[in-house]
Amino acid sequence: MNTSLIELRGVGKRFSGIRALDDVSLAVRRGEIHCLAGENGSGKSTIIKIMSGVYQPDEGEILIDGTAVKHLTPVESVRHGIQVIYQDFSLFGNLTVAENLALNSFLRERRRLVSWRAVRALGRRALDRLGVDIDLDAEVGALPTSAKQLVAIARALMSDARLIIMDEPTTALTRNEVERLMTITHAIQRDGIAVLFVSHKMREMLEISETLTVMRNGRVVVEGPIVDFDEASITRHMTGHDVSTAIYSRTHDAGLAPRLEAKGMTVPGAVEGVDLSLRPGDIVGLSGLIGSGRTELALALFGMRPDHGGEIRIDGKPVSLRSVADAIRHRIAYVPEDRLTEGLFLTQSVQRNILASSLDRITRGLVVDRSRAEASTSEMIEAMQIAAPSGTTLVGNLSGGNQQRVVLARWLLTEARILILNGPTVGVDVGSKAEIHRIIRDLAVKRGLAVLMISDDVPELLGNCNEVILMHRGRFVERYAAGAATEDVLTDRLRTLS
Repeated sequence: MNTSLIELRGVGKRFSGIRALDDVSLAVRRGEIHCLAGENGSGKSTIIKIMSGVYQPDEGEILIDGTAVKHLTPVESVRHGIQVIYQDFSLFGNLTVAENLALNSFLRERRRLVSWRAVRALGRRALDRLGVDIDLDAEVGALPTSAKQLVAIARALMSDARLIIMDEPTTALTRNEVERLMTITHAIQRDGIAVLFVSHKMREMLEISETLTVMRNGRVVVEGPIVDFDEASITRHMTGHDVSTAIYSRTHDAGLAPRLEAKGMTVPGAVEGVDLSLRPGDIVGLSGLIGSGRTELALALFGMRPDHGGEIRIDGKPVSLRSVADAIRHRIAYVPEDRLTEGLFLTQSVQRNILASSLDRITRGLVVDRSRAEASTSEMIEAMQIAAPSGTTLVGNLSGGNQQRVVLARWLLTEARILILNGPTVGVDVGSKAEIHRIIRDLAVKRGLAVLMISDDVPELLGNCNEVILMHRGRFVERYAAGAATEDVLTDRLRTLS
C-alpha cells in the first residue's frame, strides 16, 4: 500500500535555461513530519511551488495518494488538502483575526451577506483547535510574528488540510516561540496531518522531523530517517564541506582601554541602569526574551533613543549620542535585525546600498566621483565576498546572506570602530552564516572592531563571543565568559526568564 500523500518523481524545472531542479524525487507520507533542508538557491522554494501548483514541472511527475496528477494548479492543490504557510504568512493585515480566519470559508460558500456572529464562531473554533487564545478582534497587522503564524496555521486547518508546508517558519521567532510551534506541530501530526518543514536550522530539524531530505544545487543529495544525521553531517550535505565549530575566545592585554563604555544606561520603560564595556577585538553577545530591553539598548547606543540616560565614553572620552548622525560621527555602526525593511533599499543597486552612508567619501562638492564610487564598491564586494554579478545588481535579487553582507559592507566603508549587530544571521543559510561569522571574527581581530552581537541563536553566541550577557526586564542578569557555559545551560537559563 502506498502511504505517500504526495510524491515527486524525477522532477526537473528550468527558468530561462537555468536548471533549478534536476531529477528530484521526494515523498511525504501521511501524518509525517518531513524536513526539507538546503541553502538559499538549493531548490527548496521551487519544490514548494511545484507541490502547491504554482509551477509546473518540465520533467517528471507528481503523484497524490498514489495517483499521477497531470496538471496541478493552486486550486487543485488546495482541494487535495495541501496548504502552504509562506514566510510572510499571506494574511490581510488590515482585517481582524476572526475575519482572516473566516474569509476563505465565506468565499468557498459564496456567501453574499456576512454574519459577524458566524465570523467570530468560525474564528473561535479554529483557534480552539490549536489550543491558543488570540484576540479575535485584533487587527492581524498589529500582532507579533508568532501570533500571525498561529493564525496562518489555524486558517490552513480550517481548509481541511492534509499536508501543511511551513516555509522557514522560525526565522523571526524567539526560542520560546519556536518551542511553542514545535508543540503545535506535533499536535497537528497527531490529527493525522503531514507537515513539510522547510528550514536551514539544523537544531530544529533534529528536534522536529522524522525524515530529512537535503537539497544542494537543485538536486537531492541525501534523504533518510532523522536519527541517521547530526548537525555536522547535515552541514556537510548542505554546503559540500565541513564548517568550523571553534569557539572565539580572546585574552585582553591588561592595559587595553575600552573602546566603548556605557555606565548606568537607561531607556525609559526598557533599560534600567546597565553597564557595558567593549574593548577592541571584543565580540560580546547579548541575549534575552522579547521585551528584555536588548534592542532598546542597541538603539540608544546608535543615537536612535535620544531619551536615554547614563554616561557613554568612546576611547575614554565622554560622548553625546542623541542622533544617528552623532553615532556615525563617532564611528558606530548598527545592523538591524530586519534588513529588508530597516537595513536595505531593495529596489536600488548593490553599489548605492554600499555607498549610502559614505557619500562624503565619493563626492567632490555636489558631484559624485564615479571612479571613486566604483572603486569603493568593488573593494567592499571583494572584501565581503558578496556574490553579485556587478555593483549594478539590485539588492532585492540577492540571497539573504549576500544582502546581510551588503549591510555590513555599507558600515565598514564608514571605517566604523564599534559594530552593533542585531540578529546578524537571521534568515541566512548555514553556509552564508558561517562565512558571516568568519568575517565578523576577522574584523574584530584584524581591524580591532568592538562588536556587540544581539541574537536568539544560542550556538551563534557561544561560538562567536568572548562573553555572553543575558538581559531580563531591562537589566543584565548573567554573564558568561567564552567556554564557560554550554548550550543547554544557556538555553535553560533563558527559559527560566520567560
